[in-house]
Amino acid sequence: MMTPWRFVFLVLGIIISLHYILSVSHQGYRKTTSLRSIAEKIGSNLPKTPYDQSISDECIQHATSDNKRKANATFVVLARNGDLTGVISSMKQMEDRFNKEFNYPWVFLNEVPFSEEFKRRTTELTDSPTSYGLIPEQHWYQPDSIDEERAKAGRDNMVKHNIIYGGSVPYRNMCRFNSGFFFRHELLQNYKYYWRVEPHVTFFCDIHYDPFLVMQDEGKIYGFTISLFEFIETIPTLWNTVKEFLYANPGLVSADNAMQFLSDDGGWTYNRCHFWSNFEIGDLDFWRSEPYSKFFDFLDEKGGFYYERWGDAPVHSIGVALFAWKDQIHFFEDIGYRHGPYQHCPQGDSHKRGKCWCSPSENFDYDGYSCLKKYDELF
Repeated sequence: MMTPWRFVFLVLGIIISLHYILSVSHQGYRKTTSLRSIAEKIGSNLPKTPYDQSISDECIQHATSDNKRKANATFVVLARNGDLTGVISSMKQMEDRFNKEFNYPWVFLNEVPFSEEFKRRTTELTDSPTSYGLIPEQHWYQPDSIDEERAKAGRDNMVKHNIIYGGSVPYRNMCRFNSGFFFRHELLQNYKYYWRVEPHVTFFCDIHYDPFLVMQDEGKIYGFTISLFEFIETIPTLWNTVKEFLYANPGLVSADNAMQFLSDDGGWTYNRCHFWSNFEIGDLDFWRSEPYSKFFDFLDEKGGFYYERWGDAPVHSIGVALFAWKDQIHFFEDIGYRHGPYQHCPQGDSHKRGKCWCSPSENFDYDGYSCLKKYDELF
């Protein structure tokens, strides 16, 4: 008498045998039932992230086109005279990889006047216009409203615990300036979009389309290449301050926001994910908008830029995730970029198309400390 389990094994044996016979004798069946074919069918039904969609043909155009469109955009470089070597390295790569075809202007900002050598050597690297601006003192230096004794105690504690830039006031000045003031500078008032370029960064790939037009034509607000977790020791009270602001200012958060990127529990706590702002392509009007302006002013009054070490990366990321639509945040997966120790190296066709010289295996995208998977989950 056949037991139920023996019957099950017999049926399975018959099915496996038939599958083997058909796989050997019928090529069409073999292709249809292969694991690769099944995976492709399953994958084709999965939701796509915005960067899975190819850049439109209209955006892929060379500077030599007779009817070439341009966005109202500029590069922005915050640097000191002593950063000249690093600035030249980054700028030369940007010119060779992209801007020699598209000729967007450069804006350089410094808390002290730029030297003549700095101006001469950077101007020599491009055929595009260059402008050099002095940052107003009230936009750069620690405000008088900050309790210096309390701020110093916070810095000393961070130094004690070996937190990077924990004891640096100039670093905090920079974070506060990038969070709330760079877009107010007079040299940027007539621009709509900007691309932030820092000293000593690397651009791995040729870019034969205009990312600024992608931002403009597709209604994007913010573009990034690397996202990661922030050090909680630098922002212990930031999220509670954000929640306090949202409670006091209802109605500012966009309907289809990216809260899921920031929080794993609906906004109760902050998961520390942020876009690494040393690379960002953004809409200046967004930072000038009422929601973000109110948000920054609220944070600034709390003094966390100096009492703790709030960075412009989490501040920008929280602002754009809450006050923009999630599909207005764009991952530029085809722009190879490195700011040590992390780098984004395009994969597959993007790597080939951009003639990228980074190794595809050296890529931070889905490293355990990366937040790109949280961005993917938005879609």
